[in-house]
Amino acid sequence: MAKRGQSPSSTTRTSPRRVRNDGIMSVLARAVREVEAGAQRGRLTPSARTKFQVVALLAREERLRVKADATSTESHRAEQLKRLDGIGTILAQTAARDTSLLSLLAEDSEVTDAATILKSDMMRAAGREEEVKPTAAPPVSTTIAPASERQVVPKSVVARQLANPFLTPDFAAVERREPQSRRLATWELLGPLFSSFERAAGGSSACMTLPEPADTKVPKGLTLMRHQAELVAAAEDGHRTFLLADEPGLGKTAEALLAAQAANAYPLLVVVPNVVKTNWAREAELWTPGRPATVIHGNGDAIDGFADIVIVNYEVLDRHVGWLGDLGFRGMVLDEAHFIKNKKSQRSQHVLQLSERIRARTPRPLLMALTGTPLINDIDDFRAIWQFLGWIDDKKPLAELMHSLEDTGLTPVDNGFYSAARGRVIEMGIVRRRKVDVASDIPARRIADLPVELDDEVGRSIREAERELARRLVSRYDKALETRSAGVVVDGIDHELVRRVATWEREDSSSKTDENVFSMMRRIGQAKAGLAADYTAQLAHSVGKVVFFAKHVDVMDTAEETFKARGIRYASIRGDQTTAVRQRNIDAFVDDPEVAVAVCSLTAAGVGINLQVASNIVLAELSWTDAEQTQAIDRVHRIGQAEPVTAWRIIASQTIDTKIVELIDSKAGLAARALDGSDEEIASSSDMQLEALVLLLTEALGERIAD
Repeated sequence: MAKRGQSPSSTTRTSPRRVRNDGIMSVLARAVREVEAGAQRGRLTPSARTKFQVVALLAREERLRVKADATSTESHRAEQLKRLDGIGTILAQTAARDTSLLSLLAEDSEVTDAATILKSDMMRAAGREEEVKPTAAPPVSTTIAPASERQVVPKSVVARQLANPFLTPDFAAVERREPQSRRLATWELLGPLFSSFERAAGGSSACMTLPEPADTKVPKGLTLMRHQAELVAAAEDGHRTFLLADEPGLGKTAEALLAAQAANAYPLLVVVPNVVKTNWAREAELWTPGRPATVIHGNGDAIDGFADIVIVNYEVLDRHVGWLGDLGFRGMVLDEAHFIKNKKSQRSQHVLQLSERIRARTPRPLLMALTGTPLINDIDDFRAIWQFLGWIDDKKPLAELMHSLEDTGLTPVDNGFYSAARGRVIEMGIVRRRKVDVASDIPARRIADLPVELDDEVGRSIREAERELARRLVSRYDKALETRSAGVVVDGIDHELVRRVATWEREDSSSKTDENVFSMMRRIGQAKAGLAADYTAQLAHSVGKVVFFAKHVDVMDTAEETFKARGIRYASIRGDQTTAVRQRNIDAFVDDPEVAVAVCSLTAAGVGINLQVASNIVLAELSWTDAEQTQAIDRVHRIGQAEPVTAWRIIASQTIDTKIVELIDSKAGLAARALDGSDEEIASSSDMQLEALVLLLTEALGERIAD
């Protein structure tokens, strides 16, 4: 018999299972201890590295869930967060032992199938299998995946949706133009299309035909340069997809804002790196003052849901991808679009999802990808950007591009296909202008190398570590030669085997006692820090304001201590600062004549900020790509610069530093050949770390043969 106040069936009804928070905590605690124990033994296996990444992902998600749990008591919530802090501490200590683990914590780190499966298993072990969601890259579709625990919907956005019952677009209004099965239907075309930018430049730059500038109205006191007005005129004429690849410093932000105004592409979504959110809001207020802009910080509690321009950074996009896909945007701008070149990263998946959503529900939306460095290491870096613009999907060109290629009457085996295909892709909306062509009033720039001798104990230790790394590579090479099939004879150095050995070395998880190319470059940066700061101080005294760039925090710390000791005022621009603090420091360097040096992180300050008040840059540490180096230099070498710009690269003599410089400079030809029509040869598109190891091993083997 049922108890009083209870329905007869309630005694047999199965109640929904409650989430077992203690279960997930126990699973995470056990897993992180296993990873820690593996690191203490000296070497983490691939499976342990996967477990490290999954623990970090689950701990991050659980922290957000605990903070948002309104049903939990304050004391219970504090207890759970404390336990998560303990897990985070162990992860940090483990990463300190093996710094290669830090790459697994990055926003754009690939989540492998093995990590997806392990995450599911750990959630199931915690009694939360009903909450498991795939983390691997899903196929891009017109339907955004259900909101995860991280995702939020700001109250002001709900208010906007309720205020406009007609917000949901009419899907029938979107033209569906499918490519017909014609001559090219069975051809693999993406490879030839990418290759056409390497093979068929023919001395011509990659810039679509642009109309004569229109009389674009701009706010009083502002002027557009001719190249900027040409792009705005193209938007006014109805063009709607642009890969705006002008060299850094040519005013792409203003072009994008005015193009959106010309196309009436409101509401407009702008996705940017965190460091430039505030700058985009300022530029919007400057160039399109009649269109209110709002910036999403964190969960977006303070945003204006009725704004015409919504600015969000890549780092928090995962929280907002759900409601952003439903808001009815008529345009989307992607700043520093090379950030999505890794299509397997979560940031790329979210960007492509939103683009697909907007294209599916808005007739001819404005889509703009902005990047001065669209090609980092490989011509394939185009792939994600073209997909964002709706020119291709994973396997083939989409309707508009396919029809254009069909109209050439050519196939990839015909003479002239590559040149014609490159031209058709460019007319889809590639816009590339160089400073030397459109802004001749910007003074020249040069890169000057300053070799420094590391002749102390630290320098000797670094050189010995480099020799030890070379010996290890040679030993692996010799063992591989011994075990290869009988009868295989190679005269001299087997360069194919050299590349394989270098690949093995790069992919192996180094023990805490082994030196690798990453840790070696960091040690060299630390050893150069004081010398680079000394030279910066000398420049500041003799020529005025100087921008100091470094990759690592400890190098920045050493530089700032040097400036402080010498009575030189500086502004620090770092990745761990809030947007407001970072902007305040930028303003101090630009506006205060007493602030002589900007100490900048290559990651946090290498894009999207204007520091042209200086004309001298010190690159205390080397980048792994020419593109990153170029971006840093172009914070100074841009519109508004009145003086010739010099970038001083501090190079540690007799170390791997000199080899990295050679590799960086050899990579500089990629964009020149693919986009600017140069006949310069393109170096191998393999990544820089691998090339450094190949060079190190090749030189060591050459020295042995010579002996």
